[in-house]
Amino acid sequence: MTSIFDRIGGAEAVNATVEEFYARVVSDPSLREYFADVDMRRLKAHQRSFVAAALGGPQEYRGKSMGEAHAGLGVTAAHFDLVVGHLAAALAACGVADDTIAAIASALAPLKAQIVDSAAAA
Repeated sequence: MTSIFDRIGGAEAVNATVEEFYARVVSDPSLREYFADVDMRRLKAHQRSFVAAALGGPQEYRGKSMGEAHAGLGVTAAHFDLVVGHLAAALAACGVADDTIAAIASALAPLKAQIVDSAAAA
């Protein structure tokens, strides 16, 4: 069975998607403050590794867990949903098929509980 990583075009597609995704996220007034003091070059490298591994690529993700990476950021459920929406839009802009985008969104859904700060206002 072909992995999602291969179906979307491998590392080149992941790179393009990550660039498109962060262009959307940092320009969103509701989300930009999360990235104000972030080394975007480093974050994008981590994101490429995470996305590639999550989609069945040959890379192994060696970064922090989702809970560790987002601890203390005060991520709300609404912000999580905005980010997933931007990812879906970035994937679509990069030519990924709707059924593949739906599969990726389904794979991300369980991460919501790890990323959202239950004490943060919705």
